[in-house]
Amino acid sequence: MEEKLRFALQAFGDIHKVATQTHTFDIEAVRRDFPLIMREAQRTPPLSYLDNAASTQKPQAVIDALSDFYSQDYANIHRGVHYLSQRATDLYDQSRETVRRFLNARDAAECIFLRGATEGVNLVASSYARQRLFKPGANIVITTMEHHADIVPWQLVMEGTGAELRTVPLDGRGVLDEDAFEKLVDENTVIVGLCYVSNVLGTVNPAERLIAAAHAKGVPVLLDAAQAAPHVALDVQKLGCDFLVLSGHKIYGPTGIGVLYGRRELLETMPPWQGGGDMIMHVSFSGTTYRGIPERFEAGTPHIAGAMGIAAAMDYIRNIGIETIAAHEHQLLEYANAAVADIPQLRVIGTAPGKAGVLSFIIEGVHPHDIGTFLDADGIAIRAGHHCAEPLMKYLGLPGTARASLGVYNTREEIDRFATSLKKIVRFFL
Repeated sequence: MEEKLRFALQAFGDIHKVATQTHTFDIEAVRRDFPLIMREAQRTPPLSYLDNAASTQKPQAVIDALSDFYSQDYANIHRGVHYLSQRATDLYDQSRETVRRFLNARDAAECIFLRGATEGVNLVASSYARQRLFKPGANIVITTMEHHADIVPWQLVMEGTGAELRTVPLDGRGVLDEDAFEKLVDENTVIVGLCYVSNVLGTVNPAERLIAAAHAKGVPVLLDAAQAAPHVALDVQKLGCDFLVLSGHKIYGPTGIGVLYGRRELLETMPPWQGGGDMIMHVSFSGTTYRGIPERFEAGTPHIAGAMGIAAAMDYIRNIGIETIAAHEHQLLEYANAAVADIPQLRVIGTAPGKAGVLSFIIEGVHPHDIGTFLDADGIAIRAGHHCAEPLMKYLGLPGTARASLGVYNTREEIDRFATSLKKIVRFFL
């Protein structure tokens, strides 16, 4: 099974050779890696899946990693002396090492398996931030473009503390006001919550620069990389972030699994936030002693197969090359912008110079939900609504947007169909 985990990309064959030998991008080879994409492409009308910011489809390599573990290697980890348990434990530990490499963390113990990015933010809010919020003037700084998962956890732990939640504004393009950021972060700031890539606007924030500015005032930063991970190379040592969260399902991996990275020096000061099996050293009725990191934050039986799946997804991305993926998506985004530019009633929301593959838009006089419904009739899957960023929508003065978001398997032909359908919508409604 160790060989299977290490080389779980056997179904990846063609594109692996392309990526490592010729450095070109064979989109048809990539699409063949995704069973659902290939199946749905055969229907009428064929599916164009442009909802990748919500969740991505899964390559065969990830599906095989899950299936192989359940069918050939399954047992609970860390608790058994028998062969299967030890083998499952080894595979789980190897998956954590794959995460470490993906993030370029110093130590695999700094990488904690959780249910997703949301749980990671909640852990940091409860275990790190809350105990520091009772000092006079305490505040937490986030941005106006944050996902609800980087707003609500802070609000929960701030209740009853008197602490203040501060928000960094942005301009009409969706670019953060860095001067305002530096003014809002002060000596009483407990932590900064910052999205690397906006799930609504596609804006790629200057994370390294903002983290350095916060550190200059002695303030740690949690970087929400849920939207960045499939598009941007992540190097926690270069970024300098103190915490980072990501979700497996955003990077072509399973649901219900994600990662919290934290600097060892900080994680070791943090108390457990959940109690149960595997996170303890000794338990008695008079008290309990806890294990070190990462086990201290992984109470109970984890999503063991999910760890295999997220590791396979990270290997899949690594074998194509994140730069290759980003270049492909950037070309598609530019193509999409050009394709909708001649629709006068359509306005793109989020025009920052640096963007990931997200195209949020409105059509004057047409509700975003109606746009989504009409596109679905043409086989085009997008997202419509506030995208779990309701405060941002209020800031922009919008009830919501329609959002097309790109992935590794999307094509120019799909963008052409998307633009044609949008023009049909305009003719129908207006």
